[in-house]
Amino acid sequence: MRTAAGDTPVLDEMVDGNGQIRPHWRALIGAVGGLGKPQLDERAGRLARAAEDEGVASLLPGITSTETGWRCDPIPLPITAREFAALEAGLTQRARLLEAVLADIYGPQHLLKEGLLPAALVFANPHFLRPGRHATNPPHRPMLHLAGMDVIRCPDGIWRVVSDRTAMVSGLGYALENRRLMNQAMAEALVVVKPRALSSFFELWQESLQRLAPHGRTAPAVALLSPGHMQPHWFEHVVLGREISAALVEAGDLTVRGGGLYLKTLAGLQQVDVLLNRAEAAQLDPMEFPAAQATAGVPGLLDAARHGALTVLNAPGAGLAESPALMAFLPALCRRLLGEELLLESLETHWLSTPGARDAVAASGDDWLLRPATDGAAGALPMPGIEAAARPGNLAATRWPIGSQAPSFGRKGLAPMPVMLRLFAISDGEDWHALPGGFARALEADHPVSGRLPQYGLSKDVWVLAEDEAPLRGPGPQALPPLPIRRSAGALPSRVADNLFWLGRYVERLDRAARLIRAVLARLRRGSALPHESAEVLALARCLRDAGLIGEEAMPTLAGATGLVGALGRAASPEGAVGQLQSRVAGLAGMVRDRLTADMHAAFTHALRKARAAGEAAPGGLDMLSRAMVANMRFATVLAGVAAENMVRGGAWLFLDLGRRVERGQSVLAEIEVLLKVPPARVEPGLKLILELCDSVITYRSRYLAVVQPAPVLDLVLADPSNPRGLAFQLAAIQTALTEVSGDAEDDLAEEAATLTRQADALVHDVLGAHDQPVAAAALPPRLTAMAETLRALSDAMTRRYFALLPPARALGLDEATEPADVLP
Repeated sequence: MRTAAGDTPVLDEMVDGNGQIRPHWRALIGAVGGLGKPQLDERAGRLARAAEDEGVASLLPGITSTETGWRCDPIPLPITAREFAALEAGLTQRARLLEAVLADIYGPQHLLKEGLLPAALVFANPHFLRPGRHATNPPHRPMLHLAGMDVIRCPDGIWRVVSDRTAMVSGLGYALENRRLMNQAMAEALVVVKPRALSSFFELWQESLQRLAPHGRTAPAVALLSPGHMQPHWFEHVVLGREISAALVEAGDLTVRGGGLYLKTLAGLQQVDVLLNRAEAAQLDPMEFPAAQATAGVPGLLDAARHGALTVLNAPGAGLAESPALMAFLPALCRRLLGEELLLESLETHWLSTPGARDAVAASGDDWLLRPATDGAAGALPMPGIEAAARPGNLAATRWPIGSQAPSFGRKGLAPMPVMLRLFAISDGEDWHALPGGFARALEADHPVSGRLPQYGLSKDVWVLAEDEAPLRGPGPQALPPLPIRRSAGALPSRVADNLFWLGRYVERLDRAARLIRAVLARLRRGSALPHESAEVLALARCLRDAGLIGEEAMPTLAGATGLVGALGRAASPEGAVGQLQSRVAGLAGMVRDRLTADMHAAFTHALRKARAAGEAAPGGLDMLSRAMVANMRFATVLAGVAAENMVRGGAWLFLDLGRRVERGQSVLAEIEVLLKVPPARVEPGLKLILELCDSVITYRSRYLAVVQPAPVLDLVLADPSNPRGLAFQLAAIQTALTEVSGDAEDDLAEEAATLTRQADALVHDVLGAHDQPVAAAALPPRLTAMAETLRALSDAMTRRYFALLPPARALGLDEATEPADVLP
């Protein structure tokens, strides 16, 4: 026990009132203290790096934030088994109470009729959803399935509740990730202290979701509805979806057909039986809540739940139980509904509309937390003084204690910091089960103490000390019918396929930009250029211009290439064309985070950050600029290698590869067209550049030695299916992928790719049989342009069929699909 300014007692989690280290802290302090400060600094850095690699800290290019997300403190928060048992009993009782309160409010409303609950706290509450009355879930399905409570230890040593979390309960994924990170960075302490494992809770959770599905469903499908990758807790949604085997979906992935909820996939509609909701309840169904955004929600979703075809957890409207003012009425409600005394008390809270409450709060000299009475999602309000409150009925005041402090490794090193603990429990429809741990956060000076979980801060892994005699609880065996074998490439949401397709395309655009810029730099770094080298620089500059990497003003002139050098430096910067491509790749990578394993994500982000850092250093000179381009090319190689070795050849890999092949095919056609658009006498230098840009110089020399002729060059880069940088290879991959996705050996889109392959063969055959090959080669650009347009139209047709789910576009009187050139998503 320490003393703060004014002799206010401060409870120390680690030290008792006699200044002695508490018994359950001794083993931990021994393990952590034995590391020493240098080692502790290193472990904290290791935890931070691991969080960045996993995506917790969101450090990819394109993410603009002054904070790096949640950091995991190397010093955990230990809790004795006996103390946690008391917390668990209070937590589960409180969850049962809140479920009973919600069931009454959305049902018979006895509490309102008896005057135990003021009507103003219900009907004026923004989280009271009238469409949910009597129809929030199928019969015998709870409104409240997952509950969380923020608790803080007061100076008297008692844990009390600061807030109840019943809507979008955040923190479970971070708690799981903290434990995983601690297993890597603080293994010595884990071996000594031996906290209870978290895995059994998630196994129980997964089993409970199966039990809560509508009756009659065998092997029910569970989905986790997320607002999307821009939502601050997207990473947590990814973690939870994987841990409980739930499909991670967005509103646009879902549709209601025939009274049921379905997931739109490339292979058709797949029914969803249980929806774990992480979106705002009022934006779930625009037919029920017309005030919601027109583009938000799934029309008919609540009707599907109302008629028993779907279970939504937590049920829409459960956020009503988060009202801060409700805490003042919970003791009486507990006696009325459960016949029990409330075990886990709340901090002293008053609804300022209660007679005498305003004067009592104003007269006390204590610190009070002022919050909106009916909105638990809102943070604390400025405290101008209770006397200045214009409408006290809108406010709830909570007496704020000086919370207990625990040793924490914060921004300024090791120091005691106040700690708030979030506990979690789930219901299987009959019993409540608590997570043997939680999500603790150090209350730094700029951290909110109420409202929703912030986006960043210092968190702690919570270690509930294990006891040898403690029983292990897990799900019982389930009798399920055998699952049919599935190997379909189409079981992928259309949105995910779209994002993967464009991720592949932007990676290839980044690779192409790097290769073009590096080829120019290789010539500029030689100093005084010979005439043929100047011609090569001019030809490459045309390719750069056509790719949108430089403007017309940067084109080389007779006076030199000074403007080109400056333009390349600007293009390589984070604000330039290359930097924008990196940011676009990063954004798309975030959208498909749930499709990447931890190893894939780590390899991906490491390479991308290196490329970004190299671009920031590029203004240092031509050498630095060249190194930056190599870093971008290596990133593209890393992605290709990781995808080839780590992704199952299913829908995700197919569409990622399709994007790469379409973009690379268009790049090959565009560059060959530019480099052949010269007089016949100047075709040979263009052919050499074509080999260089297609990374085919060594192969050509091994086949034809030093003789450069149009037909052999064009065969290698256009018609040879064994050249991974050539056009034929891309077209063959596109044809194979489209056949696999459709499951039709005669798919019309795959046939378009085959037609392009035949055109490439014919083009090479015509040049080979020409009397004057240079003349024939110089006449090819119009045919190459037509092939590029056909490939672009094929990409548009793929978008319509698989991403937009539209029929082929047709013009009046024509049979051919007509579409504008593919645009950026």
